[in-house]
Amino acid sequence: MLLGRELATFRKRLLDWFRLFRRDLPWRRTNDPYRIWLSEIMLQQTRVAAAIPYYERFLERFPDIQTLAAAPPEEVLRLWSGLGYYSRARNMQKAAQQIVAKHSGQFPRDPNQVLSLPGIGNYTAAAILSIAFGKKYAVLDGNVARVLARLGAVRGDLRVSKRWQKLQENANTYLDSKSPGDWNQAVMELGATLCTPKSPQCLLCPVMQFCEGRKLGIAESLPEKRKKRAAVEVTLAVAVFTDANGHTFLLPPPVNTRDSASADHIPTLVSRMWHFPAVSVAGDPASELLSYLRKLLRGAGSEKLRVAPIGKLRHAVTYRDIILLPFRVEVKKLPHIADTKKVSLAGVSALPVSNLTRKVARAAIAPAMRVSSKHQGHSLLFAAHAAKKRGE
Repeated sequence: MLLGRELATFRKRLLDWFRLFRRDLPWRRTNDPYRIWLSEIMLQQTRVAAAIPYYERFLERFPDIQTLAAAPPEEVLRLWSGLGYYSRARNMQKAAQQIVAKHSGQFPRDPNQVLSLPGIGNYTAAAILSIAFGKKYAVLDGNVARVLARLGAVRGDLRVSKRWQKLQENANTYLDSKSPGDWNQAVMELGATLCTPKSPQCLLCPVMQFCEGRKLGIAESLPEKRKKRAAVEVTLAVAVFTDANGHTFLLPPPVNTRDSASADHIPTLVSRMWHFPAVSVAGDPASELLSYLRKLLRGAGSEKLRVAPIGKLRHAVTYRDIILLPFRVEVKKLPHIADTKKVSLAGVSALPVSNLTRKVARAAIAPAMRVSSKHQGHSLLFAAHAAKKRGE
């Protein structure tokens, strides 16, 4: 641990570097706790570049806590669609409703009240309170933990309870109490831009002289890698019904079921959002899908269904490696199933859907576009021949 004058020099160098070189990010232009909160939630499991357009669109539609609290849940999910980890959006709206009900729509400043909000843990609470209100709370997330592990040459799995607790104590000690918000952002910025997981740019680091990991020549190997959960392969057969007008239907967001822990749990794989009919398969995908569709349609014309394979796609959800086998099901009229929604195949994203569903829709659109182009080409050729005969 750094102490006394050495600690003061360490803080000054890092803060000076941050204020000079920090990235110009939209949430750094405000001290509005709602906007800072939104950025912190969006940046969980999401890269900065990917989050920015979502952040801006979300704020355009929901500029404050009250608007978010009163919004239809489907609209919130639709604007989150594509970011993944949709429980973040659901929890954020629940938290907004709690803030309106219990705190008159004002984001609380008491840490216990902040931690009682759905979806907010120690890191997020510390980030919001320090950046928005100047409260003296040090953040600790993956980026910060990596910086601290290299500074102190900390070996072993950082997520072990006692080791993580020690890292939090170190973060608390390093915290610059005069500028806690800038300090927390400076440490996070260092981890995101220079002290990266692979190939850290030590020679550009403003505090490299204080880094024990660099002195020992082990900075790149810290922190030690955690053992990942073994990947499980799941195969899904997916039905994309289409009528002559290019319309399809989606099934409603599934309710929670008891078997959510299974690797092929459909509600989990579609992020509990609107989705195409899908079934996990182990044998012949076409026959297993038809069997599922007959049950779904309860026999109403299902014996006449024909499924045509579209291709093979890959997708991943947490530890699951998913093989997607979409099938086109062409019908004169879409079947009537309770609570489904009819949409154009090209307009599936008008509903809150997961990336899995969006990926299947794109695959189904592509063959249709090729057929349309082919027909258009034949029509142009026919027109050319006709014009030639007329002497045009």
